[in-house]
Amino acid sequence: MSSARPASATAVLEGTRRPPFVAGLLRMAYQAARRRQLEVQFEHGFTDLTQAHLNVLVYPPPDGVRPIELAERCFMTKQAMNYLLGELEARGYIERRPEKDRRAVLIYLTRRGWRFFETQWAAMKQLEDEWAAVIGKKRFDECLDTLRRLSALDAAAAGPAGETKERPQRSGSRAGKRRGAQRSR
Repeated sequence: MSSARPASATAVLEGTRRPPFVAGLLRMAYQAARRRQLEVQFEHGFTDLTQAHLNVLVYPPPDGVRPIELAERCFMTKQAMNYLLGELEARGYIERRPEKDRRAVLIYLTRRGWRFFETQWAAMKQLEDEWAAVIGKKRFDECLDTLRRLSALDAAAAGPAGETKERPQRSGSRAGKRRGAQRSR
């Protein structure tokens, strides 16, 4: 059974611009690129990777980075990231090495991991060339420049180390209640 559309949603739809909005358009372009990545990945023998693994193997490559930084970059929990890193390590794409003079561990790509990235980058270059042929090279280059500028704005807003600004916890949230209970112990 369908529910009635809220008045606020109707007001948005009555504007001059209609969905899909920028996030939807970016997602659809991303999904087209991801489909190409998966096709090329299988064609080149990287048949042991899933969509979840591709979430970790993104630009910039996870080489010389701490697992926690990678988890934050990928919007994952530390636990989810460590699970995927364990699978990638067992499959020969990454290795974990202790950081010099520290207890921390850094993630490094293996030769197989770098071969994967080279394959993916070649596939993305080919896709970019195809899209440039459709809309024109100048227009495509302007599109890339615009995306770089918008990405730089977001990076600047995130802070010096790229960390996202923490959202305030709602007082009624379960996480907030658990933290409060832990502090009172």
